[in-house]
Amino acid sequence: MATTGDEIFCDYSRGMSVGRLGLGDSVLYPYQSFWIFAEALENVKDFQKNFEALDTDLILASVPKSGTVWLKALVFTIVNRTRYPIFSSSHHHPLLTISPHDLVPFVDFKHVYPDCSLLDFTKKSSHIDHYDSPCRLIATHVPYPSLPESIMDDATNCKTVYICRNPPDTFISLWHFINKIRTMPESNDNSGIPPLSSKKESTLLSIEDAFEFFCDGVSEFGPYWDHVLGYWKASLEKPHKLLFLKYEDLKKDPEPHLKKLAEFLGYGFSIEEERQGVINGILNLCSFQHLKNLDVNKNGILWCNFVANKDIFRKGEVGDWKNYLTPAMVERLDHLTEEKLHGSGLAFQNYIP
Repeated sequence: MATTGDEIFCDYSRGMSVGRLGLGDSVLYPYQSFWIFAEALENVKDFQKNFEALDTDLILASVPKSGTVWLKALVFTIVNRTRYPIFSSSHHHPLLTISPHDLVPFVDFKHVYPDCSLLDFTKKSSHIDHYDSPCRLIATHVPYPSLPESIMDDATNCKTVYICRNPPDTFISLWHFINKIRTMPESNDNSGIPPLSSKKESTLLSIEDAFEFFCDGVSEFGPYWDHVLGYWKASLEKPHKLLFLKYEDLKKDPEPHLKKLAEFLGYGFSIEEERQGVINGILNLCSFQHLKNLDVNKNGILWCNFVANKDIFRKGEVGDWKNYLTPAMVERLDHLTEEKLHGSGLAFQNYIP
């Protein structure tokens, strides 16, 4: 139960100790050096215990609100372009009627995919999905050190793609998203803790409070910098296993980065495909504005009443943070980023396009 002051929580029903409020839609608990909400923890433990990587597996990893839905759309379209051709009038592309989050499910949110056999890692049939993909496509926000060992084991050809976004834009996008979730109708997660969303407007996070949480590292699957650095260092050590992408680079110069992504995945484009405009076709199909304006992404509820489809898409712009952060906030975030990334070789230079 909550105490005054530090907002400390316990969830004894799950064998969990202290948790606290942070940049999330519910109480966050520490687990293996990152912060996670109770329901997701059970899914992550199942992932760690039961997942065995296959040679054809493709894992899409990210910190929340850093371009995940875009990456899901791009990768699904790349690997399925034979079954679902970009320019064929006889094939109805799944992206037109199905959310990218349903096409490439999150292992972290397994509880909102009750009928997804792809996420039942205790069964051999978990390599099969509903779309007859040539490989198993799954997504996660789990930090690199907490991934199942088989994912990065050189004994398999399983590959991981990580997408990251500059710190201020990630923060602003996450803050907006969390506040949208907090105003969703209450749903029971059987955690024993009343969901913050049941309190409606009174629980909206101010940008000042959210900023403090973000800088302190208390955000879903955070700290942000630890998350990014974990995957960055792994991409340097095992470039054949892990591709590290920056959202800003993909936005600024999409075609070469899409080609690089396809090559890494093992689904490179042929000269004939390039001549036919397949690359631009994929970029157009998966563009932020196109996805945002599809009926499936404007209406309805995603993930068993967890979040409205329209709330997945906001602006998708680089540099939107400048409309919200004060000079003092920018200075603090810049200093913190420089300190955290010092000596790593990783830098974010495109805060504003």
